[in-house]
Amino acid sequence: MRTSNVFKLASVSVFALLMSCSSGEKKTEETTISPKVKLETVHLQEVEQLSEFTATVLAGVSNKIAPQTPVRIRKLYVEVGDHVAAGQLLATMDATNLRQTEIQINNQETEFKRIDELYKVGGVSKSVWDAQKTTLDMAKETYKNLQENNQLRSPISGLVTARNYDNDDMYSGALPVYVVEQIRPVKLLVHVSESYFTKVKKGMDVSIKLDVYGNDVFPGKVNLIYPTIDPASRTFPVELRIANTDERVRPGMFARVTMNFGVMERVVASDLSIVKQSGSGDRYIYVYKDNGSVSYQKVELGRRLGDRYEILSGVEDGDRIVISGQSRLTNGEEVEVVN
Repeated sequence: MRTSNVFKLASVSVFALLMSCSSGEKKTEETTISPKVKLETVHLQEVEQLSEFTATVLAGVSNKIAPQTPVRIRKLYVEVGDHVAAGQLLATMDATNLRQTEIQINNQETEFKRIDELYKVGGVSKSVWDAQKTTLDMAKETYKNLQENNQLRSPISGLVTARNYDNDDMYSGALPVYVVEQIRPVKLLVHVSESYFTKVKKGMDVSIKLDVYGNDVFPGKVNLIYPTIDPASRTFPVELRIANTDERVRPGMFARVTMNFGVMERVVASDLSIVKQSGSGDRYIYVYKDNGSVSYQKVELGRRLGDRYEILSGVEDGDRIVISGQSRLTNGEEVEVVN
């Protein structure tokens, strides 16, 4: 009876051991199953090299109009929003100093005539004649300057964008009386990466969108290219011009500028292949290797082209990349291709 019990216990132990070994083998088999992935082969294709920039619209020319010295403003003739022509009268200043200077000039001209007659007959020396002539000439220059400052005229054709005084105010010098800006054309200043320095040409066409007008496109041209690179930002300024014949574009508007630098051959990959690294802005793609494993490759993205991306670096022409099943992958892991 005792022998029978021992035999039964031994049988149970052997059975348990066999089951344990079987279970262990099953777990080992499960852990060695490779992740299943789908692949895509990437190729070079022609991609337009478009770069986008933001800028604020500036007036073509901006003039701050004011007299040279503090003086009372007698009459203002235009208002903010008015169009003015070059040479148009904008304001008249107090003429008291002008009239006083005119009287002084009349007296000095009379005195000079008297000195001149005496000089001709030897009644005064050349130095006296020179001194009187200099005094008269200086008075005339002062009078001319006062005349110019007594009537403020616009040096350009444009739009009045600011008026800082009212009639009979005392011009103090803190702010100009008027600001007149040229809005046909207007200009923008963008800062372009130094890698494009040899590609930007004067007269080159650009496309401009303004947030206020939605998707309306305004044609512009490169008007000026600054000759030096900013060592801090590695960019150079480029001035653009918009003809703005209809005056829809106004200084201060926010603009988005697109510049076309031609066509280049680039690798293009599905957006499904792009993996964002958690906690950073880096992007990666799993590249399938000949040994059946995948390599975690950091990539630099260019333009988005519908449901695909231009790849600037990190993936080569002909590479096979993972487009499905990469959520559980690790670098160097062997995979099973299902497509």
